[in-house]
Amino acid sequence: MNTTNAIYADGKNAVLYLRVSTEEQVDNFSLDTQEEICRKEAEKRGYQITEVFREEGRSAKTITGRPVLIQLLEFCRKQKHRVQAVFVYRLDRVSRITADYLAIRKKLTENGVTIISATEPTGDSPTEKLVETILAGFAQLDNDIRSERSRNGLKARFLSGMIVTGQVPLGYLVQAGYAIKDPKTYDLMKKAWGLMATGSKSLQEMADLMNTWGMKEHHGKREYNIRAQRVNVLFRSKFYLGLLTSKTYREEVKAQHVPMITEEQFYRVQAILDGRNPNKVALAKRVHSNPDFPLRRIVRCKECGTGMTGGWSKGRHAKYAYYRCGGVCKGVAAKAEVLEGSLIETLKTVTPKKECLDLFIAFLYRTYHTRLARLQKIKGQADQEIATLKALRQTLVEKNLAGVYSDEVFKEQNAVVEDRMVKAQVVKNDATIDRYNIDDVTTFIRTLLADLGEAYKRSSISQIKVLLGSIFPSGLAWSQNGTLNREISPLYQSICTFDNGAISSCAEERT
Repeated sequence: MNTTNAIYADGKNAVLYLRVSTEEQVDNFSLDTQEEICRKEAEKRGYQITEVFREEGRSAKTITGRPVLIQLLEFCRKQKHRVQAVFVYRLDRVSRITADYLAIRKKLTENGVTIISATEPTGDSPTEKLVETILAGFAQLDNDIRSERSRNGLKARFLSGMIVTGQVPLGYLVQAGYAIKDPKTYDLMKKAWGLMATGSKSLQEMADLMNTWGMKEHHGKREYNIRAQRVNVLFRSKFYLGLLTSKTYREEVKAQHVPMITEEQFYRVQAILDGRNPNKVALAKRVHSNPDFPLRRIVRCKECGTGMTGGWSKGRHAKYAYYRCGGVCKGVAAKAEVLEGSLIETLKTVTPKKECLDLFIAFLYRTYHTRLARLQKIKGQADQEIATLKALRQTLVEKNLAGVYSDEVFKEQNAVVEDRMVKAQVVKNDATIDRYNIDDVTTFIRTLLADLGEAYKRSSISQIKVLLGSIFPSGLAWSQNGTLNREISPLYQSICTFDNGAISSCAEERT
């Protein structure tokens, strides 16, 4: 606000209100040009200018976002009847919203102030007030048309698969209005999706890992560490799948940017995330593993049945690895080397003979092809279900846009479709054993079963779980007296004794 030497004489006093929005800052519409024209009109009408209110770079859409206009209204209230007019370059400088303009005019009129346009016919007569209201209506019409064009343009951009907000998730950046790969974070984010799909990382662990990799969230010029809540948002985003979603348009469209992950991978991660949500049925569970204690939670306490935990005990000269009962049996513990050594010896005793292994491989071939046919059928059914759900979701969108379904009904039904989609994708993923080469599998099994003790030593934790789970389906138990109790599966018992009839019987039962 510019203040002049105010002289409140008996003559007519007025103030100037000048406003220009950012996009209107051109030479022939500047604040100085407005002031010059308004001063000439005020002088022509016999008014003395006492104050000048200048508002630059402010939109006319709302009053609350224009502090100088609020100052003007307060000034006129305090100087009631001492200021007779507010001069503006054009009526739309006050507001482009008709209701707001009339409210401002009413407030000024109550204080004895008239709005006078320097370039339009305004005044106090009924005809001039009617013209003034019509001009204010035209300003709103022009504003509404601009807004509609902008909305239509944004929607057309969205439907063409282009981003409309200028914001993209980690792994991408915006260049010339398009989403492109961020060379600094794209590969890291893709790696993060792969880890998340294994189910081996919690949200907090994933956040810590991504921060360790140097991945940061950007808000303006500031950088922030990634938090667990943000990780959940990132791994829920279909942007990585190559789809654009919008709360405004209720549609999903194929995006123009390069997708980072497959549909199968996306829905597997959704299933894992849902497994951590107490309000949803878990379709996948988090995997607990520690490379220092591969038998953690695999071996149970014989006394109470609780899984053994792993930890380190500090001695005088070194630290020692121990397995301990994770329940109430505080006395049940074993050195890691003792328990694992006992397990290795046990595995050596159940290593099958070569003749038995040949028989087992033949059985595996037969079972594989039988199951493959069944799973291919399941996969086909899942594909058909997914196609049906996509068509159903498109119908929901169309009916919502047409007004047949309210937003509440749309949200409810879309959530049901999305839940069914997750389950169908998980079923499809679990039914894809055809990706494996049976010859490679049997070669691996021959190597694995040649010496189970050695196989244990060179196996990863996930392989150990599969190995021990197949040999000891009832689990392993460590007793307080230091012995490993186990019950070998009927299949392995048959293999170890090389009883052809027993193997055939077992195979028939399992098929």
